[in-house]
Amino acid sequence: MLQISRNVAIPDDEIELSAIRAQGAGGQNVNKVSSAIHLRFDIRASSLPEFYQQRLLALRDRRISKDGVVIIKAQQYRTQEKNRQAALDRLQELIKSVAVVRKARKPTRPSKSSQAKRLDRKTRRGKTKLLRGRVSEQ
Repeated sequence: MLQISRNVAIPDDEIELSAIRAQGAGGQNVNKVSSAIHLRFDIRASSLPEFYQQRLLALRDRRISKDGVVIIKAQQYRTQEKNRQAALDRLQELIKSVAVVRKARKPTRPSKSSQAKRLDRKTRRGKTKLLRGRVSEQ
């Protein structure tokens, strides 16, 4: 059971974990041991609330396929158990990130005095630059 929040949890049978051989350096051992974990989680077939499902499917993340399946490959650690936990943690973080509802931005307008100050600064700066011109001989 993967706990997302106090009210939301994902049963283990909805998460498909399979051990695969890891890539990269590791000597002779890397060719014999399947220590990397391939996690697959079908969003549409899950028991997640509709709110989570819609937000996950709307997310533009390369880990989510067009079919709505989250695919996570964990191969950071040398042991299968650590990689399994890392994959589950990453899935949990992905789902938790969708649950956060950002506060809507309220557009603000500059005050009259700040606008006046800005225009005054521009005028002064323009005058300073005007004085830098060539001095004409009379």
